[in-house]
Amino acid sequence: MHSYEKVHVDLKDRAYDVLIGRGLVANAGFFVAPLLKSKKRVCVVCDDNVAALHLSALHDGLKASGIEMACLSLPAGESTKSWKYFEQTVEWLLKEKVERNDIIIAFGGGVIGDLVGFAAASLRRGVRFVQIPTSLLAQVDSSVGGKTGINSPSGKNLIGAFHQPSLVLADITLLGTLKERDFLSGYGEVQKYGLLGDEAFFEWLEENGPALAAGDMEKRQYAVKRSVEMKAEIVVRDETEQGDRALLNLGHTFCHVLESATGYSDRLLHGEGVAIGCVLAFELSARLGLCSQEAPSRVREHIKSMGMKCDIKDIAGELPDAETLVDMMAQDKKVLDGQLRFILARGLGESFVTSDVPREAVVRLLKDALAF
Repeated sequence: MHSYEKVHVDLKDRAYDVLIGRGLVANAGFFVAPLLKSKKRVCVVCDDNVAALHLSALHDGLKASGIEMACLSLPAGESTKSWKYFEQTVEWLLKEKVERNDIIIAFGGGVIGDLVGFAAASLRRGVRFVQIPTSLLAQVDSSVGGKTGINSPSGKNLIGAFHQPSLVLADITLLGTLKERDFLSGYGEVQKYGLLGDEAFFEWLEENGPALAAGDMEKRQYAVKRSVEMKAEIVVRDETEQGDRALLNLGHTFCHVLESATGYSDRLLHGEGVAIGCVLAFELSARLGLCSQEAPSRVREHIKSMGMKCDIKDIAGELPDAETLVDMMAQDKKVLDGQLRFILARGLGESFVTSDVPREAVVRLLKDALAF
């Protein structure tokens, strides 16, 4: 049977639970049934990799509660977060006669969660959806908080909506099928939570990270739960990113520009970019006299001890020069009134949002990192 812990995201009339544990997909019908109003049928959207690995388990888990499912499987990869597949998804949902009272299930990593969430937000001006995230990255980050969207040729996530799920089922048994590199990419977001607001959690990760990566289920469950708790607290304070929610972007200003420079390819996975970005954010903080030099050293040491990329030089292939990278940062949607926003830190677990960073300091930091 299933065993799980619950984190409640208290957004008043849009509140929902995130369940974290084992056996949740095998018992999906038990959790989804109470959300269904009339017909016992759901529409599931997943990607081809997830379909091959886990779709039959979800089918059986729904069927056990008498719930039928229709399924659309899309190609795996970042390029699926596009108008083309958004249109395909919406048209398929309409063909399946999805109504406002129905439930759509996003079954996959962050790409599927973002795409399907946006389709659900747009369809009939808002259909309810359930997130069943299958990657560590999606379980600790993208499935919680209601950010949905697709990419445009101008940049990542520039088209989208805030649309909260009705339920999130984070089944940690699914993490066992991830490739090591994909698991560690998700870990890039996990360590970020410790760095941005919970030094004790970062210390726990320094001690337990290797065991967690090696497959310790209890440690995995704790790391996912603590990450989700922290994200939920921030989302409840600032749902649409007017202030505090920007803290979740620690490392992301650097990450986004590096992802863009590598063409959103597998030269750099998102969580790897976040890890490198966290190192750079702490290094910049130390250079600006905000935190001790020991802080960036600890961040770098921990990421290195997990066998992850931690420096710009760890990215294969050519990269633009420092000036070009800073110019590219100005295209980021995090720019406010033309000011670049950075998440910097006064220490481990003490991050804050600022637009008061001299361009020259960022250029110098990147020049050094590229030459390093």
